[in-house]
Amino acid sequence: MRRNEFSVEDAQEIEQFLHEMTFGFLGTNGADGYPHITPINFVYVNGSFYMHGSKLGQKMSDVRANPSVTFTVAKEYALIPSYWTDPVMACPATAFFKSVIAYGEAVIVEDLEEKADALTAFMEKLQPEGGYDPIRTDNPKYRSAIAGVAVIKINVKEMTAKFKFGQHMPESRANKVMDGLGERGEGFDEETIELMKRFCPHHRAAEEG
Repeated sequence: MRRNEFSVEDAQEIEQFLHEMTFGFLGTNGADGYPHITPINFVYVNGSFYMHGSKLGQKMSDVRANPSVTFTVAKEYALIPSYWTDPVMACPATAFFKSVIAYGEAVIVEDLEEKADALTAFMEKLQPEGGYDPIRTDNPKYRSAIAGVAVIKINVKEMTAKFKFGQHMPESRANKVMDGLGERGEGFDEETIELMKRFCPHHRAAEEG
């Protein structure tokens, strides 16, 4: 059952998360009757997802045969042990995360300028420090590379987001979880505390009040 309290409809929140992430999973419809999942780098530009790769291979065959695809991006921030809030029961054990699922139509981009723009967006995201010549179609060093690479664009028809950071917890339990995260201090624990304060309704109400 979908937990509505974890749903996020703020486009800016979703877009910020997608700009932070570099990796997602493309779901295509296989001719063999099985859904195919491809782990792949992506960029999100002007409301569309772009990804690139070889012109050959399973994902390209799938997209040509059936352009209906799904694309998902997720990040796990923290595992929450049960004993932080209950000394006996295992049920409170959970994980806090952000996830986005998009449904849309995949298009193989043929326009060289659009391909160059998408590849530029990849470089700006994955290599923000620069160190390369701008990707331009009028640069002879890039011309064959731009023509030779496959770029897939997903025109999004529907997108849903789920950010889980204890929104369903009573304030006392949420405080225990934040205490546990603070004491553990590993990985994204400190960031998770800030996200709990941001998304949990009681903490948000206290800050607004």
